[in-house]
Amino acid sequence: MKFLKYTALFLALFSLSATVTSCDDDDNTNPAAVNIEFENVVGSNTLELNSATPYATGAGDQITVTAFRYFISNVKLKKADGTEWAQPESYYLIDQALPASKKISLTDVPPGDYTSLTFTIGVDSARNVAGAQTGALSKGNMFWDWNTGYVFMKLEGRSPQAPGAGAVILHVGGFRKGENAVRTVTPTLNNSVIRVHEGHTPEIHVKADIQKMFVGSTPIRFSSVNNLMAAGTNAVNISKNYENGMFVVDRIQGN
Repeated sequence: MKFLKYTALFLALFSLSATVTSCDDDDNTNPAAVNIEFENVVGSNTLELNSATPYATGAGDQITVTAFRYFISNVKLKKADGTEWAQPESYYLIDQALPASKKISLTDVPPGDYTSLTFTIGVDSARNVAGAQTGALSKGNMFWDWNTGYVFMKLEGRSPQAPGAGAVILHVGGFRKGENAVRTVTPTLNNSVIRVHEGHTPEIHVKADIQKMFVGSTPIRFSSVNNLMAAGTNAVNISKNYENGMFVVDRIQGN
């Protein structure tokens, strides 16, 4: 009987220890990682460079896309209580021609449940006046000069609606007053959260719909806007268009 009692006591203590350990694991304070994957789309279709069939812009034109890239910077995560984590040195160049560039990793994120994701489309003014730099800020021929700075979003292609040979060159940039095309967005998480805990890595899948560049407050038609390579009104108009709904959180995996 004593043996049975001691056995029962041992099992009870073991169970309590396992429970405490489990709770400690759930409440750990070690930082973890979060991945963000960008999928460039045209409406409901995945963007394909040099596609055999042109895509519709939504504004009434057609385009075959030959190049598409943009900067994502200043990535932030926020909890429901307002606590915010901002990634240091947060600059990424997303390039449709380079699949690896479309997946970025946030490391050393404090554990917890985050209810919002915020990022900038483009490059902040401080880096624009510092000249071409290293890392992502040195890639992809995305810099004009010290005065006009970085190209925030670059789309090139061909369209039967564009004059002449049909070339479409849209290089969106500009950060000074009156021509500021820097845009910051907080796409909705659809009532979900990003659970950051040691031992697993949640992945946020973001879709970027290029149709939203051409529709919105100012519809863009290739008959009149087809060769944009400087800051100004057209760049600002396109950036305002894509600020409103171009980037959507499609799903969160691994929570």
